[in-house]
Amino acid sequence: MFEAHFQTFEDRGERDASAPRLAALRAELKRRGLDGFIVPRTDRYQNEYVPPCAERLAWLTGFTGSAGLAIVLLDRAVIFVDGRYLAQVREEVDTALFAIEHLVEHPPTQWIEENLSAGARLGYSPWLHTVDGAERLAKACEAVKANLVAVSDNPLDTGWQDRPPPPLGAVVLHEMRYAGEEAAAKLQRVRADLAKTAADVLIVSDPQSVSWLFNIRGHDVPHTPLVLASAVVPQDGRAALYVDGRKLSNDVRHRLAELSDVREASEFERDLATLGRARLAVRLDPSLCPEAIARLVADNGGTVVRGGDPIVPLKAVKNAAEIAGAKAAQLRDGAAVTRFLAWFDREAPGGNLTEIDAVEALESFRRDTGMLKDVSFPTIAGAGPDGAIVHYRVSRRSNRRIAPGELFLVDSGGQYEDGTTDITRTLAVGTPSADMRKHFTLVLKGHIAIARALFPDGTTGAQLDTLARQFLWRDGLDFDHGTGHGVGSYLSVHEGPARISKLGTAALKRGMILSNEPGYYRAGAYGIRIENLVLVVEAVQVSDPEKPLNAFETLTLAPIDLRLVDRSLMTAEEIAWLDGYHARVRDELAPQLDAQTQAWLVAATKPLASL
Repeated sequence: MFEAHFQTFEDRGERDASAPRLAALRAELKRRGLDGFIVPRTDRYQNEYVPPCAERLAWLTGFTGSAGLAIVLLDRAVIFVDGRYLAQVREEVDTALFAIEHLVEHPPTQWIEENLSAGARLGYSPWLHTVDGAERLAKACEAVKANLVAVSDNPLDTGWQDRPPPPLGAVVLHEMRYAGEEAAAKLQRVRADLAKTAADVLIVSDPQSVSWLFNIRGHDVPHTPLVLASAVVPQDGRAALYVDGRKLSNDVRHRLAELSDVREASEFERDLATLGRARLAVRLDPSLCPEAIARLVADNGGTVVRGGDPIVPLKAVKNAAEIAGAKAAQLRDGAAVTRFLAWFDREAPGGNLTEIDAVEALESFRRDTGMLKDVSFPTIAGAGPDGAIVHYRVSRRSNRRIAPGELFLVDSGGQYEDGTTDITRTLAVGTPSADMRKHFTLVLKGHIAIARALFPDGTTGAQLDTLARQFLWRDGLDFDHGTGHGVGSYLSVHEGPARISKLGTAALKRGMILSNEPGYYRAGAYGIRIENLVLVVEAVQVSDPEKPLNAFETLTLAPIDLRLVDRSLMTAEEIAWLDGYHARVRDELAPQLDAQTQAWLVAATKPLASL
């Protein structure tokens, strides 16, 4: 009935091949006189989603998550993942070969200090580590008198015989009706920021920033319309864009050439060395930029000026066209999700649906809009205990039938030219237990607390994060992920600098779009998460405040499962928010839906008191 076009369900991990691959890597390390090597889960652009040719961590270990790092020594190996992936990594990785460590609680630097001996030579690729990251690794090695050794070519690649070629996704221009600002104007804003510093030139190494700056989008990595490219922006003179020319049509090349010099990606390293030899002061973001770039500048006589990528905060604050596009995308996406929810409510109680069935159906409803370019990430669709795996990805092997009496967690999103969406709903299949309803309601109360928050200018995500957790904390519960992340405009579904998290130090500014997604996960039983996207706006609820106040406007439109709400745990203000949200969902989505789905929506968005 349904099929997925943008997702596959094959087991990508290659756990059974890890042993010979690990042995081959160790043999290569011995040949090079290295005692170990670091294998991060990234590419030379520090992307979250990477092309198949850069999936080195998955190829070596079998781990397919989007964040992790392995260290291979000659006699032992370890893989580090954060709390989202602790369950997944144990399924995908052979623990006889790799010990498992928590990326945050026992980070690689600490492990290095505990496991490397004096004089050991630990190799790494400077293209796969940021400037800051490489410095932390070097400091850890120095603490035990070991040596961190940069390698020019990755020793893992010598054994990767069937490595896929680099991607050649076509570059397309992002139209003004979606971008809202000409690329020339963006370049002027970046130059104005650069002029305030001691730098002569800015290195733009992050493809998100490059794609936003030049108003281009691409097809180089899964689910994120990035162009794998780099740029150099001088204070004076033309910018240079470095991209594989095979990705450019004549028209796109011509349009880009009006803005900048369009050069082959292979010329980037040569030109970095030229900047160094010219004794220029080169600004780069040490938290984003590969260490190899800083080395090329400094080793050739240039001065590295550390500073945040000025494009990151510019990109995060959406303009009027981007905000209008986000709202249009949310309306379209919300209607597709609601059609899915109504279908699921009809089909799931029979016990015949599987997780893959649900993923395929949801993607199909989005494709029916005629405007879906891709999903914004692989859909997380977990039934029962699979829902407790925060970043669960269903495969043919793990596919589970959705049974009555279970919870079903579905976290998904779409990429549309006018906006990027991300929504999570937790659904009752049959009659939920008292514990399910209680935990769902505690999560909902945290979600509402964020949605209703008022906060002065300068407030950070870390200052708001507690609002989402307070009700769980009172019951001795918590969740091991951030409450919210920034979202791009037809770009990455995970965008900096702002986030609602214990680590969220960036101020939340009007025009930023973030997720609001507290959760709770009972291992082996069920997972709960409720996620909407929100826009930071001026607060209007308070008259004559002593300082500017901000609030969140909820953008996502789809029902929240009322069967899981324990009204007795909610305040009058929380009930009013939920009823008001559902009234808005009903009013805005109903005109987009067929009569059968409209009838379902009316029942699904009734005032809580009427149930």
